Amino acid sequence: MALGNVYLIPTVLYEQTNETIPAYVLDHVKQCKVFFVENERTTRRFLKGIWREMVIEEYEWHTIHKAEEQVQQQFIKSLREGKNIGIISEAGCPCVADPGQLLVEAAQKINAVIKPLVGPSSILLALMASGMNGQQFQFVGYLPIENMARKNAIKELENESSRKKCTQIFIETPYRNNALIKDLLQNCKVETRLCIAVDISAPTESIQTKTINEWKKQAPDVHKRLAIFLILA
Repeated sequence: MALGNVYLIPTVLYEQTNETIPAYVLDHVKQCKVFFVENERTTRRFLKGIWREMVIEEYEWHTIHKAEEQVQQQFIKSLREGKNIGIISEAGCPCVADPGQLLVEAAQKINAVIKPLVGPSSILLALMASGMNGQQFQFVGYLPIENMARKNAIKELENESSRKKCTQIFIETPYRNNALIKDLLQNCKVETRLCIAVDISAPTESIQTKTINEWKKQAPDVHKRLAIFLILA
């Protein structure tokens, strides 16, 4: 029996923004019989939003978590049974700063076909709108929580950005956004550019790039909002 295919299905960054999902994604969703998802409840709501006729109970549902061994075993079993599988994260694109990578790695090992589908990625959308270097950039995820380690990380990223002319992209837990901004303003050079991108694709979206010196005049309040940060020294 031929192996099933793996579809990496993008989802919305914010609820009620289904227009950000290309129409062709639905065609591939309809080919899947099994879904491995980060959050089953929100995924079901998203899929019903783009396909009202979908009968949820007719599909297999598995929660990824950290893709523990038993999850991977079920994933491979479904592929070997010829079932097409959709992988969906909580927001944006699976496997990019979101779960799914371990399952895709397992699928690669058995030579299954993997089809990444186009959809919103806050990392790329923020970079596109920042006016920063899109030729050389790196996403470094979360910075350290501990104060001194975080300050050292900020300075290292800034130095590397200056040396390589590289845009540095990172994120933070929403309730620590303002604390991160404070640390950036205190530890970066005044001429370094900082982009703060908030609520990407939502009606409240804001993507602004200023120098550290300019931000110091009026630091934004983005407490508990979904944000992504970019610096270019």
